[in-house]
Amino acid sequence: MVDVQPPPFRTLDDFLLGSARFSVPDVRNLDRWNNRIINNLLYYQSNYFASALAFLLIVGYFQPLQLILGATVVILLFLGFVWAAENKAVIRRFRRNHPSLCLAAILGSSYLLLSVLGGVAVFLFGIAFPILMILIHASVRLRNLKNKLENKLESIGLKRTPMGLLLEALGQEQEAGS
Repeated sequence: MVDVQPPPFRTLDDFLLGSARFSVPDVRNLDRWNNRIINNLLYYQSNYFASALAFLLIVGYFQPLQLILGATVVILLFLGFVWAAENKAVIRRFRRNHPSLCLAAILGSSYLLLSVLGGVAVFLFGIAFPILMILIHASVRLRNLKNKLENKLESIGLKRTPMGLLLEALGQEQEAGS
């Protein structure tokens, strides 16, 4: 973890405004769509983390205990999934072949557990909604040359970032930067 470098914030102009280009992804080519999402997650990760943190702080201001409960449940389920994937070959293959289903399974399990505990609304608005917004942006944002260069450095191991480690835990390390 010592060699992990936080990436720089991308300008608002690059992230959302003037020079940002958006396009609906080709849903018939899932590999290309997945590649776009992964590379945008790597390139804009600081902006995504800041956006999610801002949203979490707003929700946490109004419902702090439920947010802590929801975050604890999601983190524990995610860590349990990563542990199981590292120790069971079947789960590891499933994680690598179906990353979207794995994320949906983690979020769905969190939702079910929180519905029993009573923190569903906070989970939906404080945790699931920021993830949904990040995935939508990563899906529709077209890549530029600087984005491609940064992702290539990440994929060959010259730079290690928090999102790179998260994607690696979800079994997407082989696709980053391609």
